[in-house]
Amino acid sequence: MLLNKSFLIIVLSILLFACQFSTPQKAPVKAAPTSAADSNPSTRSQNVIIETSSFYFPKGKGRKVWIYLPPGYESSTKRFPVLYMHDGQNVFDSATSYVGEWEVDETLNTLAGEGWQVPIVVAINHGNEERVNELSPWAHEKYPEVVGKAYAEFIINQVKPKIDAKYRTLPGASDTSIMGSSLGGLISHYMLVAYPDTFGKAAMFSPSFWFSQQAFTFAESNPVPSTHRLLFIAGSEEGEQMINDMNSMVNLHLAQQHPQSNLYSTAIAGGQHNETFWKQQFAFAVKWLGIVRQNND
Repeated sequence: MLLNKSFLIIVLSILLFACQFSTPQKAPVKAAPTSAADSNPSTRSQNVIIETSSFYFPKGKGRKVWIYLPPGYESSTKRFPVLYMHDGQNVFDSATSYVGEWEVDETLNTLAGEGWQVPIVVAINHGNEERVNELSPWAHEKYPEVVGKAYAEFIINQVKPKIDAKYRTLPGASDTSIMGSSLGGLISHYMLVAYPDTFGKAAMFSPSFWFSQQAFTFAESNPVPSTHRLLFIAGSEEGEQMINDMNSMVNLHLAQQHPQSNLYSTAIAGGQHNETFWKQQFAFAVKWLGIVRQNND
């Protein structure tokens, strides 16, 4: 028994001695979290300016506004038409977009390189959780606290005057356009109908006319001037209601004798309710509306 105890003591001593000189095992080191900027780098072109301290909506709360200036703007004395867009987070930069950007800056820079005259583009950020309320002038049973009329007046009374004062714009209605998708399409249509002295052209991608029947009654009571241009585009994969509502609005305008030459609508096979689809339609829309023009026009 004494021998066995002595043997165990010797073995334990050897093991303790060896542990003093062995390389300790390190715990696994977790990689530092990747920032949003690292995982989704900015794709904003250099000729897109971000204004963060000039515009306030609602009152007292700053609202980010993006401004695209055509290539060569700084070295010229020309004046430019202006396109206003909603959901500014998705217009120019994949780093701020929710599910992809429209690549408006890349598209217009390419068109400019091909000899087209391109506009100034002003894109207003949406209010995040307030987006639905901001982009409808009429209440919905699920969204009774809408402020779409105030949002439209914010663009007309605050954003547009400052843009016209600071940049070389063509401020008349024939050179001022409005564009948006989904609820942005709904508010764009409303703004053209409600403010024909301010906006002369509008593009409505996948417009959410389902949101309120008042979109139709309002348009019926306020015919758009025959000189104004309207473009409607939806995708076949967005559902029957989307297509039917869009066609109903188009037919309403035609019934008011709006010239067919100034009204375009189509449902594109395979089109879905997303930025990828709307991005694909942008170049055609600005050409058809006359927002971009050939240099010899």
